[in-house]
Amino acid sequence: MYCIETQGLTHRFQNHEKVLDGIHLQVPKGAVYGFLGPNGAGKTTTLRLIPGLLKKQEGEISIFGESLDDNRAGILRRMGTLIESPSLYGHLSASENLRIWQMVYDCDPKRITAVLQMVGLGDTKQKKVSSFSLGMKQRLSIAVALLHKPELLILDEPTNGLDPNGIIEMRELLLALNRETGLTILVSSHLLPEIEKLASHLGIIHKGRMLFQGKAEDLWKEKAFLKPVRFYCPPGDSLLSVLKAGTDSQVKLRDDGFEAYGFDAEGIADLNSTLVQAGIPVYGIEKSADDLETLFLALVNKPESL
Repeated sequence: MYCIETQGLTHRFQNHEKVLDGIHLQVPKGAVYGFLGPNGAGKTTTLRLIPGLLKKQEGEISIFGESLDDNRAGILRRMGTLIESPSLYGHLSASENLRIWQMVYDCDPKRITAVLQMVGLGDTKQKKVSSFSLGMKQRLSIAVALLHKPELLILDEPTNGLDPNGIIEMRELLLALNRETGLTILVSSHLLPEIEKLASHLGIIHKGRMLFQGKAEDLWKEKAFLKPVRFYCPPGDSLLSVLKAGTDSQVKLRDDGFEAYGFDAEGIADLNSTLVQAGIPVYGIEKSADDLETLFLALVNKPESL
């Protein structure tokens, strides 16, 4: 069962520029879903549409198996969100901020102390939120999102403003919540190494379209065909002719050679042999790093065939 599912989600700005183009998002129940994309790819727009913070234009949104159009209030009671900037009362303390939300949610007052401890703000006492660092405000906003024990947590760049230690603590908190309570988490982030350690499922969006969606392990299975292999050799018409004649795979020309996509180990050896036989010296061959950042960049920057 999908905790979140969208079908044909399309959105345009007032100038009619298409920000989202038929997004079909599927977040399995109990998953930690990492939502990745370059700036302007459509991540935040998608996350704002899911709880109805933006008015939907085209497509369908289903959460917990229900249409958002039919039962938005009931669905929101089961969700926690932190999208874009934290919204807090600066003249109040952390616990006073949470007290307001506790009354709104009508949940157990004991949750205030519990969630403050969860996010590492248990010792702030009567310190005003206006004197908090950005990272502390970010933690308090996550505490607000967790206060009513949601079944679904949506976080847009939750590690903004956190120092390295805070980032590690946030990752451990989210993993513990997912593992111990079954909380479904949809999280966007530009910190790809963190998503690599956190997410069980990935969605990669670029220019308003989904490039990949599925289990993180499925993306790694395809890595040999996603990651570029760098060939160092003299550029020129001879090289271009060999590449056009010798491969249907995608390549990206560079001043010091080219990058090739879609090659396994045997294919790399065959291409190297073809180049040498054509009189083009190969000075070096370099495989890309074996990490999520490399795969992500390969997906969003993948060139067209020659």
